Amino acid sequence: MLFQNGRVFTGAGKFERVDVRVNGELISEIGEHLSANGEEIVDLGGKKLVPGFIDIHTHGCGGYDFCDGTQEAFQGMADTYLKAGVTTVLGTSMTLPVGKLTEIFSAYHAFADSQTRGARMIGINMEGPFLSVAKKGAHIAEYVIPADMAAFTALNEASGGRIKLVDVAPEIPGNLDFIREASKVCTVCVAHTAGGYEDAMAAYEAGAKSNTHLYNAMSGFSHRAPGVVGAVFDSDTFAELICDGFHIHPAVIRTTFKVLGEDRVCLISDSLRAAGCPNGIYELGGQQVHVEDGKATLENGTIAGSVIDSRIAVQRAVRFGVPEEAVLKAATINPARAIGIDHLTGSIAPGKWADLLVAGDDYTLEAIYQGGVRQ
Repeated sequence: MLFQNGRVFTGAGKFERVDVRVNGELISEIGEHLSANGEEIVDLGGKKLVPGFIDIHTHGCGGYDFCDGTQEAFQGMADTYLKAGVTTVLGTSMTLPVGKLTEIFSAYHAFADSQTRGARMIGINMEGPFLSVAKKGAHIAEYVIPADMAAFTALNEASGGRIKLVDVAPEIPGNLDFIREASKVCTVCVAHTAGGYEDAMAAYEAGAKSNTHLYNAMSGFSHRAPGVVGAVFDSDTFAELICDGFHIHPAVIRTTFKVLGEDRVCLISDSLRAAGCPNGIYELGGQQVHVEDGKATLENGTIAGSVIDSRIAVQRAVRFGVPEEAVLKAATINPARAIGIDHLTGSIAPGKWADLLVAGDDYTLEAIYQGGVRQ
């Protein structure tokens, strides 16, 4: 298959007038004026060709939640993500008893071993239970526990070795030791933490390299107490960002990209099962969530995830005034790098999966290709 006559967002992080050849599931060649070798030609008609979006923090969509722990739920999520151009996903868990998480992760293991369609449910983002009660957000306090390497190892085994990211509050006694060990297995995120600048910097020194939903459920930035946000600014770690317009003011979104640059921000949805569904009352981690006009809150008013997807996040970030190229990197290659799968996906480059989106100027999707197959 040969894609021609389009604006291609290449691995250089910019749009270029080049052709893209796909051989089987992989991108095989990129260049100007490539000659057809008898394969199908896709005339892009001047439209954009961008990598499939990657969401490394999403709890659910389409009426399903990762913690439903059923084959129907996993497949329903995978199908819904793909329709939005999200080709690779980390299913994200909530803070629940370890025994319940074991059941969910085991069910996901069976699904991942046999998945044949939908977005690639490539692994797990384990958000909890190793958090701070003081910054629990939408998580249930009674299930929060100190980080436990034995429990984490057992859960990873239950998942088939697919935990790609684990969230930790570094100020809890013993949690730095956990970070030192867990960072050898997967990406560790500083998350749901009441700690300050020093705690976060200690976590990075121990091996943490990312931060969960920056600004939310963490200490903020001020000139005398830089907090976790200041530690992110003062480090080279990745930072997740929810661009729904409710969690973070557009001015702060613009500022964050200016401070962190185009290589460290990871756009996430942090979406709930209500994503893609009408207003109403939904469930998240055993709690009721009220969704009205695009905003999801607990009964006490706490913001509880979002109802957007990665495509909407891209559209809104661009509308908020963030440079388009930086937004696209934040939705593709940056999250791939954050969880160590950038050799497989995240950019349009030879040898990577042919997960490609044909999009209009406003990111209306004209076509979705996964593994070189139009969906």
